[in-house]
Amino acid sequence: MSNTGIKVFAPASVGNCIVGFDIMGLALNEPGDEIIAKFSDKKGLRITTITGAKGRIPKEIEKNTAGVAAMRFLEHIGESDRGIDLEIRKKMPFASGLGSSAASAVAGVMAVNELLKRPLEKRQLLKFAIQGEQIASKALHADNVAPSLLGGIIFTRDNATLDVHRIPAPRGLYATVIHPKIEIKTADARGVLSDSVSMKKQIEQAGNLGGFIIGLFRSDFDLIGRSLRDVIIEPQRASMIPGFYEVQEAAMNAGALGCSISGAGPSIVALSGNSLIAENTGEAMQSVFRKLKIDSELFISTINQEGAYKL
Repeated sequence: MSNTGIKVFAPASVGNCIVGFDIMGLALNEPGDEIIAKFSDKKGLRITTITGAKGRIPKEIEKNTAGVAAMRFLEHIGESDRGIDLEIRKKMPFASGLGSSAASAVAGVMAVNELLKRPLEKRQLLKFAIQGEQIASKALHADNVAPSLLGGIIFTRDNATLDVHRIPAPRGLYATVIHPKIEIKTADARGVLSDSVSMKKQIEQAGNLGGFIIGLFRSDFDLIGRSLRDVIIEPQRASMIPGFYEVQEAAMNAGALGCSISGAGPSIVALSGNSLIAENTGEAMQSVFRKLKIDSELFISTINQEGAYKL
């Protein structure tokens, strides 16, 4: 039996896109996770190796986001007994607000699909990837999984039915993401959120979401800039990130269109209208964390239009 295998890369993603909590996300070019899938003479799906995780990710299939996603896919196509080994290469930070668990789930199911000569189309893998990601986030939402798999900026009308739609990314739109070397688990970040929202804030947030989407379709950076204001989620989570408002102010002073928390945090994302502003924004944001003596990583990216792909 040939044991060459298939390697797949799944990119990081920015969940929420500032004003679209649980219903919007965009794909970055980097970082991301890699997974290698190989046929095995032993029956069933196994995770044989995990690198880059410092022992923090379980190899048990039902406790691993990639394992669950791949297994649900195999069950669906009637191949649950097929001997397949997975090697997981974590190349992005944990609990970062960059969709780490989503990237693993996406890479896992896509690698197995590729290994089996694509019995399903790429978009059909979404429902399996989201089941894997749910193991980590404890919630069913596609804002990270969908862009990591499909690429682009994705709007989810309904998470339960995975009614997802691609929104055009204007030419020149850049994401600047800074990841301070602290961790915030998605489940913890969701725990601080209130179920009650005032009518005034809901109306304002709905207006901002609508304005952002229209701005994307029209490539209207002024409208995008006016719309990137989160009045519901950000105020409840900001205190979890040291120096958040100082970083946000630095980004806006550098010319960013908007700046807020990436996913559940602690990463912070700023959107800009060109690469120079994106670079200046990154330096300004990172300088705040340097003053706070907090190490950080910086990622500057156009919108990744491809999503996950075979390497």
